[in-house]
Amino acid sequence: MNEAKPVRLSANRLELIAATLDHVYAELEAPESLAALLNTQVEPEWPPGEYDRDAQEFFRDRLKECGMSAVGWYCWYAVRRGSPDHPSVLIGAGGYFGPPGEGGIVEIGFSIMPAWQNLGYATELAELLIKNAFTDSRVRKVIAHATPMNLASCKVLKRCGFKYVSRDEESGNNLYEIMRNMSA
Repeated sequence: MNEAKPVRLSANRLELIAATLDHVYAELEAPESLAALLNTQVEPEWPPGEYDRDAQEFFRDRLKECGMSAVGWYCWYAVRRGSPDHPSVLIGAGGYFGPPGEGGIVEIGFSIMPAWQNLGYATELAELLIKNAFTDSRVRKVIAHATPMNLASCKVLKRCGFKYVSRDEESGNNLYEIMRNMSA
């Protein structure tokens, strides 16, 4: 059974907004178009890190192929909540590489804008993605990959409860996993 995914997730300082096809088209057009759709500021350096044009096009293609049922299983925009003194701002992106596959496995990834790194936002984003994945009864395991040189991502994954599994011989990336707590 395909369970409906929420389109917004909230944490202490972040709101995650599930990308729709309209969001990704706007983002590919210009960051300003995405800012208008999200009703937030987008920094000129957008997009962050590994969330590059190839990733955006991958998400666009999956959303085109699968329609609204795919919303929530791909890209999520991480928006830092605004305050009376500071407007909200898009600080990162994260998400899944698709719905659960064989064995109930989903993979997450995340990327934070440089100005917002080392402030705990990646951990908050990853925790929301993990919690959201496990709301789907099909998900048994969440995995993530990180290069051994990306110490910040490796630390985030460990902070979120991931366990190191192995190094992929072909890519050289570390594989991490976190299992559903079956007693919960």
